[in-house]
Amino acid sequence: MSKDTARVFEEVCRHARRTAVMASIHEFLGWDERTMLPPGGAEHRAEQSTLLAGMIHQRWVDYKFGEQLDGLAADSADNDDSDAAVIVRRLKRQRDKRVKLPQSLVEELSRTAVMGQQAWQEARNGDDFAMFQPLLERTLELKRQQAEALGYPQCPYDALLDEFEPEELTANVGPVLENLRAELVPLVTSIEQSGRKPDCSILHRDYPVEAQDRFVREAAAAIGFDFRRGRLDVTAHPFCCSLGPGDCRITTRYYPDFFNAAFFGVLHEAGHGIYEQGLPAEQYGLPLGEFVSLGIHESQSRLWENFVGRNREFWTCFFPKAREYFPAALGDVSADDFFFAINESRPSLIRVEADEATYNLHILIRFELERAMLDGQLDAADLPDAWNEKYRQYLGITPPTNREGVLQDVHWSAGLIGYFPTYSLGNLYAAQFFAQAESELGNLANSFAKGDFQPLREWLREKIHRHGQRFTAAELVETITGRGLSAQPLLDHLRGKYRLLYQL
Repeated sequence: MSKDTARVFEEVCRHARRTAVMASIHEFLGWDERTMLPPGGAEHRAEQSTLLAGMIHQRWVDYKFGEQLDGLAADSADNDDSDAAVIVRRLKRQRDKRVKLPQSLVEELSRTAVMGQQAWQEARNGDDFAMFQPLLERTLELKRQQAEALGYPQCPYDALLDEFEPEELTANVGPVLENLRAELVPLVTSIEQSGRKPDCSILHRDYPVEAQDRFVREAAAAIGFDFRRGRLDVTAHPFCCSLGPGDCRITTRYYPDFFNAAFFGVLHEAGHGIYEQGLPAEQYGLPLGEFVSLGIHESQSRLWENFVGRNREFWTCFFPKAREYFPAALGDVSADDFFFAINESRPSLIRVEADEATYNLHILIRFELERAMLDGQLDAADLPDAWNEKYRQYLGITPPTNREGVLQDVHWSAGLIGYFPTYSLGNLYAAQFFAQAESELGNLANSFAKGDFQPLREWLREKIHRHGQRFTAAELVETITGRGLSAQPLLDHLRGKYRLLYQL
């Protein structure tokens, strides 16, 4: 790299880093909105968010920045895998997409997302879908405009999916989910017909919130979430966000009469946080310091939540601790009964509390519904009925209220259409990564029983976290496991677990 080229590259990196700092301020406003903002501040927060979204967009579409990126890309060979070449390619791809979006649309999307989330919160609290419907209709119209502006290979949904899972296509994701459903429905049916039922009443005893808070913090710290560089707060719908190196925020919600929601929710969000905390801090603001895709991000949360947190040997270590925190609730409960209860499989209403066997059916429902709405085949006004019919068809249950049905997720109110498939991709990736980790590290359950999670955490950091966006999701899976995306490791895991639990 010549001196002039090196100078231009440094200018590009400096511009990108400053843009990332501005984006982190925008992210902070979003965190505050979902945790601290009083309802009366929503309109002003929308104006704040809109202003910042416009400023960030201006930096991305800056003419000089684009000219410099184009020049650097022209000087770099397509097969150049140096850090500089990867950074330029990834930044150029992002900028080329953003240039297609009018600033007015970017600002309106940001404004509508803030107002939509506030409308969703009120509608959910009041179980009133009609209150949310106008914002949903506006969001759908804006997302259609976004898809048309970005362009797409085959269908409008491709453009929105690419925002969360770069270089993935609806035509690839759809069959994967369909195939999963074909395999999972018989498994779920065989579990229901087994006649075995855990005593889940033990999970609905008195679990004081203060004790839950202390217990989940201990568990999150044990698996590797660094509270010196992160924090845990309460929100209506759990999430994780990173505000930059040294500041990762995770959230949960507590129910004084239900154990699973907060505990497994925190393990899930801590998994996201461990990924964020494992990204190279010196690369902050550049592609090598950012996560690959939301599917890969979700693989990290689902891995810690399910492959670790619902592993029997994890509770060899943590069940005695749980009894100390909740003596009244768990004093008369055996470790085996507790393990069976937290791994119960049955059709349920709430996605984030669904078991491993049924979870992807929840995703398939949302994937089909949002595609139908985006394509104009389903009106927003008809969404509650369509939702309830899908749940009856796929899970054999019907939500008694919209709060437990169509209003349970925050995603559509925030404009996150195209996001849901990444959850199922995350489950698939997690199974492949965990199987590969065990093949290289040996039986991880032995270390879990001792409360030692460092071998797995360091393996993930070495194989995934440290690379940032050097690879696409597909390339990363191939590089780590030696094979492309496959449902077989997940199916093997689920069949093995539930065969033992339900004596199938």
